[in-house]
Amino acid sequence: MKTERKKSADTRHSLLAAASEIFAEKGYRDATIAAICEKAGANIAAVNYHFGDKQNLYVETWRHCFTESIKAHPPDGGVAENAPAKTRLQGQVTALLQRIADEKNYEFIIVQKERANPTGLLHEVMRRDLRPLQKRMDSVVRDLLGPQVKDDQVFYCVLSIISQCIDPMAVQRGVQSRPGSKEGPPAIADIAAFARHVVAFSLAGMQAIRAAAENNPDTADFSSKA
Repeated sequence: MKTERKKSADTRHSLLAAASEIFAEKGYRDATIAAICEKAGANIAAVNYHFGDKQNLYVETWRHCFTESIKAHPPDGGVAENAPAKTRLQGQVTALLQRIADEKNYEFIIVQKERANPTGLLHEVMRRDLRPLQKRMDSVVRDLLGPQVKDDQVFYCVLSIISQCIDPMAVQRGVQSRPGSKEGPPAIADIAAFARHVVAFSLAGMQAIRAAAENNPDTADFSSKA
């Protein structure tokens, strides 16, 4: 019985590993169960048994990739929770960039495929699984901005920081996926240096927002200023 359970678990893992590569390469619509099963060395009945259908396999594959990515690159970047806010932000930004830059991170590639050709199938699982990471950054940004700054400004700053990490790396990985392509901006070769830049740039902006809020608490919504 134990051997059978292990065999079943191994088959499930093989299907997820194969699906990770194929969904990342083909996207949801062009990926086929037959190709996934062939790569995994499993039969179609195994997909039905473990996942029910292609849609659920897609969702579980993204969750599997996300979990593996988080294991490889812990979101805190190895920084203690009681460290200064600037240090915690540096750890989070570095970890995020390392996750995106990791060629084995199929989670990010699948998301980019989804953005280009949406299915809507990942919306809920992404919202649920990514929200704790955003809350972690919300907390750090709130500490940096201070109590006078409104919640929407915290959200805008978090969005700005995340965008600085995701957008250039998405462009870079898109160019890298096209053999022989010389298009696009120069590659970001030093992730640590880029992480320091993102943090320094973001801190300067947040310091300005904090100063504006502290100097004039009644108009703490910095975005309304022309």
